[in-house]
Amino acid sequence: MELILSTLINGLSLGGIYAMIALGYTMVYGIAKMLNFAHGDVIMVGGYVIYVFMAMNNPLLAILMAVIFCIILGVVIEKVAYKPLRGASPLAVLITAIGVSYLLQSLAQIVFGSANKMVTVYEFGDIKLFGVTVQISALVTLAVTVVVMIALTLFVKYTRLGRAMIAVSEDKGAAQLMGINVNGIITVTFAIGSALAALAGLFYLLKAPSISSTLGAMPGIKAFTAAVIGGIGSIPGAMLGGILLGMVECIAYKITAIAPYTDAIEFSILIIILLVRPTGFLGKKRREKV
Repeated sequence: MELILSTLINGLSLGGIYAMIALGYTMVYGIAKMLNFAHGDVIMVGGYVIYVFMAMNNPLLAILMAVIFCIILGVVIEKVAYKPLRGASPLAVLITAIGVSYLLQSLAQIVFGSANKMVTVYEFGDIKLFGVTVQISALVTLAVTVVVMIALTLFVKYTRLGRAMIAVSEDKGAAQLMGINVNGIITVTFAIGSALAALAGLFYLLKAPSISSTLGAMPGIKAFTAAVIGGIGSIPGAMLGGILLGMVECIAYKITAIAPYTDAIEFSILIIILLVRPTGFLGKKRREKV
């Protein structure tokens, strides 16, 4: 019972981190129809900002500055790298995104070096839950993820800006004719996604207090996998895919025989789901106009 509860909480916590990152992927794809593969590296940048400001021994300031810096970075990336390619082919945008990803990693190596940096944001300690020792940081991660997903869903459904996002995601041309600033909506989407990436970087440091220039590489890929599994473009789908992937990873790590193949198992699940349901669990089929 203790093992099951511990695995469940850790899986939900890890899944919450993947979901937080996947929300950024799914929002950008849903509205701008592009895959921002530099999104994972924004997590790394947020982590380094926390590392720098933790020298002042003020966790709240470090977190706030990470969110602000990542928002500015996301907007700059969108304006400089992606906006000029608005009418370009998807392949050109994809290559640019990969280029931005490597650029951020290289800049981080130049500034901070290639060695891992240790950074302790805050020591939450442990708590006894139903007789099982659980890290409070895992519960905080899960709680914040749920709150963010609910807030984001309500924002998209019930605010004027959120409804404008839905309109742009459905038909950019028609939205522009209705007076919606499409470029502005895309910029706001990048800002929100980057803020979520900063929070994901925080939760990764709470889980493992070590940072390097490649911190966001694998989590970014796994979060993209989660977004596709859940249905890319769907906010609840990103949450569902992230939780599923986190649970699978934690369960696999507990089984000694298959622990070394955890990543392979996760990506195999992606392939199987795409074969059975190409749009993901909560994704919708879109009709292309000709």
